[in-house]
Amino acid sequence: MAYTILASALAYQFGAEKPRSFRFVIVDEAFGRGSEESARFGMELFEMLNLQLLVLTPLQKINVIEKYISSVNFVHNNAEGSCSVLRNMTIEELNQERLDQGAMRIVS
Repeated sequence: MAYTILASALAYQFGAEKPRSFRFVIVDEAFGRGSEESARFGMELFEMLNLQLLVLTPLQKINVIEKYISSVNFVHNNAEGSCSVLRNMTIEELNQERLDQGAMRIVS
């Protein structure tokens, strides 16, 4: 329900009849607590409305939305917490790295 309301409001705001309008939306941890089914519903709805998304989500939820994304910017903080590393990779590179490491944890 929340995704439908959000997507409807965005479509109204941007003008659904204007296909060349700027349709960039930032979705911050919207899929962290919801079910996989509701996350997929939201992503499909946003896709139907031609919205370009920047999705911030825990790494554990990437598998739910990876069908809808083309690249990942992964932020890793070392054990001491003194510095962070930002890595940009395609979803294919992320999946290959997961296979190579045999786990979902990515090491920078």
